[in-house]
Amino acid sequence: MIVAPSLLACDFSNLEKEAREVVDCGAQFLHIDVMDGHFVPNITLGPVIYKNLKGKVDAVFDVHLMISDPKFYAKAFIDAGADYLTFHYEAVEDVKDVINHIKSLGCKVGISIKPNTKVEVLDEYLSLLDLVLVMSVEPGFGGQKFIPSALEKIKYLSDKKKKNNYKYLIEVDGGINDETAKQCVNAGVEVLVAGTYIFASKDRSKTIEGLLNL
Repeated sequence: MIVAPSLLACDFSNLEKEAREVVDCGAQFLHIDVMDGHFVPNITLGPVIYKNLKGKVDAVFDVHLMISDPKFYAKAFIDAGADYLTFHYEAVEDVKDVINHIKSLGCKVGISIKPNTKVEVLDEYLSLLDLVLVMSVEPGFGGQKFIPSALEKIKYLSDKKKKNNYKYLIEVDGGINDETAKQCVNAGVEVLVAGTYIFASKDRSKTIEGLLNL
């Protein structure tokens, strides 16, 4: 199990300290949400924010682009230290072109779908991907309630992966807590993104350990 704390929920005035703490508690990934105020109704981190973390915190930088033109901005986010760069299926016209572009820049590529998007739309791209991110809330804001239909998508992706020997990681983001995390793991998820659940916890070490042990 991989735990990816979402920095969206951390204390930005102590960003390095917050990131280092969750990694020291056992988190392997740092999930970095990028929102442009256009594709989703919120504005968050640009590459300059996490660029200075790279090399100071021993974690995989898992960058989730919730923006309208991921191809145009991909290089800036990769140059800043993204290890995985995930874009939204709904944001682009030529999915394969964006996948190939990110791969050409030497980065692992992921794709994400919103709750109302059918998982089957990804079938023709699954063999090309390093990660598939199922959104279990509407992207844009943290602290939302988990949408159960995500479980069916995770199961579908898990079955496809086993049947075809695909290599992508299955990730889920939104409304993750001890109960919903367990449901996602049972469905086949491999990466749990959790923001509020981890950063608002009084005992982050225990919270992360609980997720890792699922």
